[in-house]
Amino acid sequence: PHTLTVYDETTGGARDEALALTFPTDEITVRALIRERVYQEVKDHNAREASATVFRGLVQPSDAEATLEGYRLRKPRMIDWEPQFELAVAAFEQNQILVLVDDRQAETLDQTLHVRTGTEVTFLKLTPLVGG
Repeated sequence: PHTLTVYDETTGGARDEALALTFPTDEITVRALIRERVYQEVKDHNAREASATVFRGLVQPSDAEATLEGYRLRKPRMIDWEPQFELAVAAFEQNQILVLVDDRQAETLDQTLHVRTGTEVTFLKLTPLVGG
């Protein structure tokens, strides 16, 4: 197995704690990376006790509000990973999330990434500017 270290960052420089993702091969696509990352964070959320009202993930689930701790759910609930994956793919395609592999920006969902010991992936969440 091959392991990547994944971080979330904001344009303000805040960085979340690392998440380790394991893949069976040393080559994956950006789409597979996003899929595994979303699947794992939803699985982790759903494994916590039923009272968990904060989801810490790449994209905001429906019926949730953004907070400093994550996304606050209106009521504790299980989350389905597939809609979260679709939201994450759309956010990548709309440049709301950038994927940096060892500080090089991934360009497309089908781009191949090489998984090596020490490879770091950063998901950079861009905040849309509010105009008036």
